[in-house]
Amino acid sequence: MKRNAVVLAIVILAVTFMLWMGRRMAGPPRPGGVIGKGLVGDVRGQQAPDFQLKALDGRTIRLSDYRGKAVVLNFWATYCGPCKIEMPWFEELQKQYTAQGLVIIGVAQDDSQDDVEKFVKEMGVTYTIVMGREAVADAYGGIQFLPGTFYIDRNGKIVEGVFGLKGHGEIEDNIKRALAQGASPVNAANPAPEASKQ
Repeated sequence: MKRNAVVLAIVILAVTFMLWMGRRMAGPPRPGGVIGKGLVGDVRGQQAPDFQLKALDGRTIRLSDYRGKAVVLNFWATYCGPCKIEMPWFEELQKQYTAQGLVIIGVAQDDSQDDVEKFVKEMGVTYTIVMGREAVADAYGGIQFLPGTFYIDRNGKIVEGVFGLKGHGEIEDNIKRALAQGASPVNAANPAPEASKQ
């Protein structure tokens, strides 16, 4: 009887550990060790960490290349239901505010670029999509919940950081705040790269 109880306890512990690991690996990204000066606490007014990521079309995208423009940095994944609701709104808002200096960059948290490319095509997304890396998510404080969106002004400072699905009106209000704050519109002698179609 005592031996059976020990075996049962070991089995329960093993199953619990496997369920915990499976849930951890299948769920959205978890916070990891923050690199360098990772964002902490209230991110408003903090400098947005620069990064270098590959776009689906092979270009190298650096956040610093968009200085002078307002940037919406949206961490998302193909398995994220709320992300699918936001993406058409971002598409619409990119078209509406591009002339005022808005750039939207979607940071895919998926492992497979093929899956991301297929998903983006099905969704009709034309704003810039890059493949994310854990180090970039960590620099933004660890992206525990998707979607995670940072609204960055023309000087590269974060106006707002939000997690989870927000309404269209709140997203547009944050975009307007990012456009209104920071430097004057882009210097014609040094324009930022255009957001390209994927």
